[in-house]
Amino acid sequence: MDLLNALVDKGLRRELPTREEALDVLATSDDDLLDVVAAAGKVRRHWFGRRVKLNYLVNLKSGLCPEDCSYCSQRLGSKAEILKYSWLKPDEASKAAAAGVAGGAKRVCLVASGRGPTERDVSRVSETIEAIKAKNEGVEVCACLGLLSHGQAERLRAAGADAYNHNLNTSEGTYADITTTHTYADRIDTVQKAHAAGLSACSGLIAGMGESDEDLVDVVFSLRELDPDSVPVNFLIPFEGTPLAKEWSLTPQRCLRILAMVRFVCPDVEVRIAGGREVHLRTMQPLALHLANSIFLGDYLTSEGQAGKADLEMIADAGFEVEGTDTTTLPEHRTDATEGGCASHGGSGASCGDSKATPETASASAARTDLVAVRRRGAGTDLAPNA
Repeated sequence: MDLLNALVDKGLRRELPTREEALDVLATSDDDLLDVVAAAGKVRRHWFGRRVKLNYLVNLKSGLCPEDCSYCSQRLGSKAEILKYSWLKPDEASKAAAAGVAGGAKRVCLVASGRGPTERDVSRVSETIEAIKAKNEGVEVCACLGLLSHGQAERLRAAGADAYNHNLNTSEGTYADITTTHTYADRIDTVQKAHAAGLSACSGLIAGMGESDEDLVDVVFSLRELDPDSVPVNFLIPFEGTPLAKEWSLTPQRCLRILAMVRFVCPDVEVRIAGGREVHLRTMQPLALHLANSIFLGDYLTSEGQAGKADLEMIADAGFEVEGTDTTTLPEHRTDATEGGCASHGGSGASCGDSKATPETASASAARTDLVAVRRRGAGTDLAPNA
C-alpha cells in the first residue's frame, strides 16, 4: 500500500504524518491488518530493535479519589468493588517494587489516586523513591500523583525520580464529557511542569471510551506536540460501578490499528501497552509487541493482569527480548536532547485540517466481563504480588 510505504519512510525520518494519513491507518480493513502491523513494526524495530521494556506499577493509595473521571474505578462515586487503602509506608512500597524488579522490570511506577499531591505527599513519595533507589541500582522510578503545583516536580526530581506520568487520556474537544473536576489545560500544564523540571515526561491516552477516530488522532497529535519520552496506550477496562461500564467497543483488530497509528505519529518514542491489553487484545497480544516497545508487567492499579511469567514467556515466544537496566531505552538523539534539561516542545509542524474520515464501522466486540478481574493481591494486601 502506498499509504504504508509513505508512513514507514516518514517514521524512519521522524517526520510527522498528516492527520489524513493517521485517520487512514485507523480506517484500514481487517484484510490489511497484518500489512499495517508489518509496516509499523519496521519503524518500531528501527528505533528500538527487538527490545521490550518492562514497567511495574505500585499503587501507593487506592480509591478515595475526589475527581470524577468516568473511566476510573477509583473515581468519586464509583461503585466498583476495588481495594481501598490510604498511603503505603515507604518500606511497604519499596518491598512491593522489589517484586517487580525481581521479575525483570526496569521502571517502577509509583501511582496515587487524588487530584494532586500535598507537600506532605511529595515528602512521603520522595522517601519512597529514595528507598527504592537505594535497594535497586539502575532502576528508573516514575511518579504519577495527579496535578502538580509549583515546585513539586523539582522536589521529586531532587529525590531521584526519573519521570512523571500524567496522561491526556482523550481529545481536548471531548475532555469535558469524561471529566468535569479538572480541565484538559490542567493536564497539559502538569506535563509541562514535569518536563521543565528535567523529568522524563510520560503521557498517553485511553482508547475505547466511545471516542471517534478524529478524537484519537487529536489526542495523539497533541501528545506529539508535548513531546513526551513515553506514551502509554491504555484500553478502557469497563469496571462495573463506573459510568463507562457498558462501553465495550474495542476489538483486538481495532487495538492494533490504534497502536500502529500511535507508532507512526510518535516513531522514536517509547510506546507502552498499558491497562486493558489482556481484556481487549487477548490472544493478539504478541502482535502488539511489533508496534509497542514497552509493557506493564503483572497487575495494574485496581485490576489484575496476566501472570508475570506469562508476560515473559510471551515476549520470548514472539522473538523479543527484555530490555536490561544497562540499556538506554530511547534513541541517542532523544537522550542527548534531554541531558541538559527539557527536550524541545511543539516543533512538530502538525497539520490540523478538518478531516472527515469515516469512523470504523466494524461491530463492537462482545462484553467480556469475565476478563475484568479486580486486583486482590500485592500492594495494600497480605498476598504476594503478581510479578
